[in-house]
Amino acid sequence: MSIWGKVIGGVAGFAIGGPLGAILGAAAGHAVDKAKISGEGGQFIGADNAEKQLAFTTAVIVLCAKMAKADGHVTKDEIMAFRRIFQIPVEEQENVGKLFNEARKEAAGFEPYAQQIASLFSHQPAVLEEILGALFVIAKADGIVHPNELQFVQQVATIFRFDQQQFDRLKATYLGDLDQQTDAYDVLGVTRDASDANVKSTYRKLIREYHPDTLIAQGLPQEFIDLANDKMAAINAAYDRVAKERGLK
Repeated sequence: MSIWGKVIGGVAGFAIGGPLGAILGAAAGHAVDKAKISGEGGQFIGADNAEKQLAFTTAVIVLCAKMAKADGHVTKDEIMAFRRIFQIPVEEQENVGKLFNEARKEAAGFEPYAQQIASLFSHQPAVLEEILGALFVIAKADGIVHPNELQFVQQVATIFRFDQQQFDRLKATYLGDLDQQTDAYDVLGVTRDASDANVKSTYRKLIREYHPDTLIAQGLPQEFIDLANDKMAAINAAYDRVAKERGLK
């Protein structure tokens, strides 16, 4: 079964508990105890990959819905980008829409959801980066990144325990254009005075940690593979530009 088929009332759905499980229950029309959490602080002790994938997917939908409130409206471009990038089958779009709308109208803020997903993937920061990447992609879908949207993504990044340098690297990766003004060094997360050896080792580390196969093994659903591939392409393009500039072999 596709991960989207599990979003509403899926077999793993209510094993999640906490804020994510509660929002799933509300969208499905089921009563779910918001206090139900597996483990301390919202962590999923012994969670299997199916639960992690469902939590990841739910978090992306909920946080995108919450971000939509940041600039006051949801554009058609943002909705179309969401459907295209995340490969939502036609038969599942209604269920995904129910969850999106439930999250958008709920009075509670985004923080509990971000905190729960941060706990779940506390040892897989690369997976958390993919959630931030999804938020960046949706934010720019209508051609304009509203300051409130950018602030929202930065607040989520802070909850995920990313520092300013890490946030700036992700911002350059997802919002930049290497054919124009984006600094390739920012995408790689190194300074211009970094040694050639440091540039090479940083690049190899990024390729190793953010390879789609590695991310899937850590809980990234297969349906999000295009997002991971786009990120890899941006990293490769940045390194190629730096390597050409420095004459690296």
